[in-house]
Amino acid sequence: MHAPSTPTKAPTLADQRSVPAAFLDALKSRFGANCSTALVVREQHGRDESPLAAPPPAAVVFAECTADVADAVQLASEHGVPVIPFGVGSSLEGHLLAVQGGISIDLGRMNNVLRVNAEDLTVTVQAGMTRKQVNEAVKDTGLFFPIDPGADATLGGMCATRASGTNAVRYGTMRENVLALEVVTASGEVIRTGTRAKKSSAGYDLTRLMVGSEGTLGVITEVTIKLYPLPEAISAAVCSFPSIEAAVRTTIQIIQMGIPIARVELIDAHTVRMVNKHSHLTLREQPLLLMEFHGSPSGVKEQAQTVQEIAREFDGQAFEWATTPEERTRLWTARHNAYFAAIQSKPGCRAISTDTCVPISRLADCLLDSIAEADASGIPYFLVGHVGDGNFHFGYLIDPNIAQEREIAEHLNQQLVARALSLEGTCSGEHGVGLHKQDFLVTEAGAGAINMMRAIKHALDPQNIMNPGKIFKY
Repeated sequence: MHAPSTPTKAPTLADQRSVPAAFLDALKSRFGANCSTALVVREQHGRDESPLAAPPPAAVVFAECTADVADAVQLASEHGVPVIPFGVGSSLEGHLLAVQGGISIDLGRMNNVLRVNAEDLTVTVQAGMTRKQVNEAVKDTGLFFPIDPGADATLGGMCATRASGTNAVRYGTMRENVLALEVVTASGEVIRTGTRAKKSSAGYDLTRLMVGSEGTLGVITEVTIKLYPLPEAISAAVCSFPSIEAAVRTTIQIIQMGIPIARVELIDAHTVRMVNKHSHLTLREQPLLLMEFHGSPSGVKEQAQTVQEIAREFDGQAFEWATTPEERTRLWTARHNAYFAAIQSKPGCRAISTDTCVPISRLADCLLDSIAEADASGIPYFLVGHVGDGNFHFGYLIDPNIAQEREIAEHLNQQLVARALSLEGTCSGEHGVGLHKQDFLVTEAGAGAINMMRAIKHALDPQNIMNPGKIFKY
């Protein structure tokens, strides 16, 4: 296995394409007040949570329906102008950056429920609807949508990056939970992929092609997703361990025994300390597992007892329960705020985030060696992981004005990715490729697979206007 090459560098002004004045005039004529060229609006849509930067888009279109998206893309196609879809801006890999100029299409106003089919356990929504809005809209049906990437992302953005999150160990990722899509293609045509049927053998699987395409093949405007019955009983627990290895070994045994745990999250001692300060908690400042169990009252009790016995074998201590919705929400909010707790622990810093995922049997090998490297580097970091499916995240906290810190963090990232790939893992378990992981993807997939991706991209987007510069170099 060859080590990954140096990751993609930040874009420069030389990458920018010109945006004709006639195009901007046509946009303003079509969209009026829903098209903005104000600098503050463009800057808001020209950055995400990644440490990368690029000039802002030339304009922002606020779409309110599929026809708006189609018209904006058709105008962009006529003038050869790049188009970048925008949800809420929570990307960690530079997906939203206008690296070649162009316009941003904000789908945040497209946040309506179109059809709830409770009998079939499906719902169809506009792509700008966030996951929390979806669950609020269907709560009276006794159903819920379980994919939880942490941020309150839009369904369109979650499809585009093939998101997953804390519940993936039981419910899967967006790949398994999206049934059908409505997509605006690079020419401005509106197409539909998939149906509400649970399975299909009809033609190419265009839905799966679009899920994970990161806006490079089209703009997703509608999404049909699976829903699940709300569990009859839910309980959450935290358990502290004397070491990271003990926590990881506990997780591996839980999964290998087939216990249907809904969530199992690892938080290292550094991160527990940050979370305690940020969220005003009093968790033991040791490595811990944060777990959740779904099912019948007796099933949940049995699962939890079995897990508690496994944890004791690895010296797990302070096994504490959270059974009320308020207690569970407090714990999971703290976990989801770990990123922001870490950022605030070093004022002015940015995080170089990792996103590797390995087979569960190789998790300890990958994680422990990576921790040793991070500790030796002297760079502060946080560590959280959806360890039930072998996915974990380091966040190396750097001063963006100190080049040496970034170089060290990127080197750590390269070592981690090389290790994950050597263990038959992936460079990205859920955040996507965007700008930052392009060279890692070449190492992982190989030149032949990348060439196939380029061929698909060229066939569907011959002008390269759909979020250009992302996933791979065109």
